[in-house]
Amino acid sequence: MTDDERALSVLQNYYTEHMVLPSYAALGESLGLSSKGSVSLVVTRLMDEGYLDFAPDKRLKPGARFFERYVFDSVQAGTPNAATDNPPEAITIDRFLIKEPSRTVLIRVKGDSMIEAGIFAGDLAVVERRPSANVGDIVVATVENEFTLKYLDRDRKGYFLRPANAAFQPIRSDFELFGVMVGLVRRL
Repeated sequence: MTDDERALSVLQNYYTEHMVLPSYAALGESLGLSSKGSVSLVVTRLMDEGYLDFAPDKRLKPGARFFERYVFDSVQAGTPNAATDNPPEAITIDRFLIKEPSRTVLIRVKGDSMIEAGIFAGDLAVVERRPSANVGDIVVATVENEFTLKYLDRDRKGYFLRPANAAFQPIRSDFELFGVMVGLVRRL
């Protein structure tokens, strides 16, 4: 790990805990740097790389790349394969999952009606609010003023909500579409 990578890690961990970035003095102390000039050089390099920026009041703020995470080439879920030396791609989870932040919400999943789709209680469904969906989309709909997460399906009788668990029946009563699931977040 380079000195700049270590400094970025310190800043990311600090931000996660305090929701602000540290002062130059606190950053210098965390990095074992005694001079403000040394800290300034680290900050300048991180700004040049897009990890840091200045807020209007001249305090440090996260830059466009601050929340990037590495995505490594691949991992086999079966027989192991050789690790590659390819440099990992870096993405931010928000940019990867969320196309329109103003229309996107997270909804915590309750129950087990979608377990055969790999969606479990406690997962966070990333839902883009939309007035329409396609058959086969996983949607959040309101039924009797309560949210439900199901597949949108259609037959001769019309549209209905189909669970991904044989223990549950399809919902054919009136429902209103809230949005379409565009991603899923699970903490193990």
